[in-house]
Amino acid sequence: MAESKNVMELTDSNFKDEVLKSDRPVLVDFWAVWCAPCRTIAPVVEEIADTYGSKIKVGKINVDDQSKTPNEYGIRSIPTLMIFKEGKVVEQIIGANPAEVKKMVEKHA
Repeated sequence: MAESKNVMELTDSNFKDEVLKSDRPVLVDFWAVWCAPCRTIAPVVEEIADTYGSKIKVGKINVDDQSKTPNEYGIRSIPTLMIFKEGKVVEQIIGANPAEVKKMVEKHA
């Protein structure tokens, strides 16, 4: 799981309250332990949480442990990173592309 204290662990049961009802944008990282690109992007996600923590919430949801939410959002490839605003997906990136993820966050933070 995340090293940064600013990255929350998301589950099927807390997703609605933590993400969909959030009063600020939320970066959600759909990941799995066995996924090498997920491990590649993890430090970037943590850095974003530490840098933008006052403007944007950051959470990770393990697709192996939590299946309902990834299925609802049609997650077929991981890592998939999505920005949610006011309960809706406003942007997403599939794959470990640190520069693109940072750009996406800067646009919405």
